[in-house]
This record gives sequence, structure tokens and C-alpha cells, in this order.
Amino acid sequence: MDYLEAHLTEEVNPDELNRILACPYSVFQRSFAPITGMQLSDYLRRRRLTRAAYDLQNTDKRVIDVAVKYGYDSADAFTAAFKRMHGITPHEARKPEANLKFHPRLTFTFRITGVSEMNYRYIEKEPFGVLGIRRTTPQGGGTWAIVKTDGSAEQLRDISGHSCDLGLCFGFDQEDNNDYMCGVEYEGTAVPGFDHYHYPATAWLVFTAEGAITSEVLGQTWKRIYGEFMPQSPYKQLDLPTIEKYIEWDDVSDRSHVEIYIPVQK
Repeated sequence: MDYLEAHLTEEVNPDELNRILACPYSVFQRSFAPITGMQLSDYLRRRRLTRAAYDLQNTDKRVIDVAVKYGYDSADAFTAAFKRMHGITPHEARKPEANLKFHPRLTFTFRITGVSEMNYRYIEKEPFGVLGIRRTTPQGGGTWAIVKTDGSAEQLRDISGHSCDLGLCFGFDQEDNNDYMCGVEYEGTAVPGFDHYHYPATAWLVFTAEGAITSEVLGQTWKRIYGEFMPQSPYKQLDLPTIEKYIEWDDVSDRSHVEIYIPVQK
């Protein structure tokens, strides 16, 4: 967090974060949201626009200079982002009684955890492939909406002999869009119109999220994995897409049973 705060006027250097964190930047990026409740890019955008508001109120810098300082290519792009967060334009922010939003720097504190046990298992899998539909959407659920409405889920079931139950999480882009693939485990040849991803032989930690959908049990399980389990475990997450295996997801009965697969090495 010290590094991010010191480089708000620059692009994040993944190599430098690799060194500081001693883990791949993509793993850090994927785990940031479950721990903090927001995407890394969203956090950085909020902090930059908070600092930009301070500069506008306390310096004589031109709006375009403030925009460039915080990574915006044009005054228009900066104005749109500024108004989306603060509700007013950069020029209006200079007025004495302007109302602005402040997003503080994130801080982390130690707290007592582990009161509730977590069930997991360690498995090793040979290389395997996944056939499906891979899309980048505002949410992982966006890809599920596609396969459930365009006939892809039925086609995948006919090809593989079982239901479309796997969700591969590849990560997020700079706009917080989720690179996500819905599919089935499949060892056949490529199928026109579908994407294919091949996993090497590796070890996996498998966690279970089971309970009411409305209780956000899936999101809470992800949060506990990254906030409680992984920091204390002897395992290091590999830079491969994680998997959500949907054993049950019934909105009508408000029931879910999902297995979360994290690729690891000891």
C-alpha cells in the first residue's frame, strides 16, 4: 500500500509489485477484491480523484495539468471521471463551498480470525482441458448470462455429456471487467465457436461454499480464503485461472453449492 500511494501519479509497475509482494502481480490483483471489497483499479481511481480534488482546491494548476498528472489523456475524460465520483465538474470543485467525496487510503489491521473452521482438501490433477465460452464482461455473471441464453450451455452438454458447471476466473482488466470462462471439462479436439483452455498437471486446494445465495456465501468464502487461509498456509497460489465448480445454484430455492479450486504449490 505504501508503494501504491507513492505512485498515484504513475502507472503501477507489475515487476516492482512482484518484488515487494513476492508473488505474481496477477495473483495480487485477483485477491485484492475479495479482501477489500473493491477492484484494485477502482481503488486507485478513487484515490487519484481524491488527490485531484485536493489539487484543484489548493493549487492554481490548470484542469488539464491536473488531469495529466493523474493519468488522464484529456480534460474531457478527466471531467467525466471526476463528475462520476464527486457529482460536480473540476471547475465547480474550485468553488469555496463545493461538496467533494474523500476516499481514504486503505489500511490493514490485525484481527482475531479462525473462530469458524474452514473445510478444504488438497488434490493433485493431471493435465486437463476446459471447453466453453470466454468473455470479458463487467461481472463474471455476465458470461454465465450469455451461455444460459444463447444455447451454448446446451451445446456444451451435448458435446461433453455433462452440464456446463465450471467458471474459470482469469482476472480483471483496467476497467474492472472480469475475464471469465464458463465451460466443461473436455479432452477432445477443438470445437468451432468455442474457446479452449488447457491446464498443466498441478496441485489444487479445494474449498466448499454451501448455503443461501442471498447470504453471499460464495463471496464470503472467497474473502476468507484470501483473508484468513492463504496468509497462514504453506501454499503459494500459481498464476493460473482459479475455478468455481457449480454443483448447485438454484435461485428459486435460494440454495448454492460451489467448489472453489485454487492452483497451488507448497
